[in-house]
Amino acid sequence: MLHEEKLKGVRQINKPLQEKRVVTCFLESENKILILQRSEQVGSYQGRWAGVSGYVDKTADEQALVEIEEETSLCGKDLELTKRGKPLLIKDKKLSVKWVVHPYLFHITDRKKIKIDWEHKRMKWIEPKDIDDYQTVPNLKETLERVYKI
Repeated sequence: MLHEEKLKGVRQINKPLQEKRVVTCFLESENKILILQRSEQVGSYQGRWAGVSGYVDKTADEQALVEIEEETSLCGKDLELTKRGKPLLIKDKKLSVKWVVHPYLFHITDRKKIKIDWEHKRMKWIEPKDIDDYQTVPNLKETLERVYKI
């Protein structure tokens, strides 16, 4: 506590943020979007609601399809790309990360085909306007607004 008092008024050096590129894919069906609650087994934002997401290892377009298949069991023929949004920069000083989020919106017709993997513990179809009612990963609403008019 004594050390904290001594530091008051002293400018602290911020750790540089590590840049990480990710995709966030929203699946839409019957004017609702799918959100997924992250499990305790994932590396960040456990328990928070998110879209289908993952680190970009290839191109963002390729990674979007890989993540959807891994996390929902849907494949290319089950999807129709509706919109690719402009990347969004999100700074998370707590994790020392600068996320570059590539947003996508896909239309699907058969919700019954979805089977979530270990990365999520629950899924829910919601009205896009209700996204504020959920504890989400940082800036999920802003990410959604890049591909969907709320």
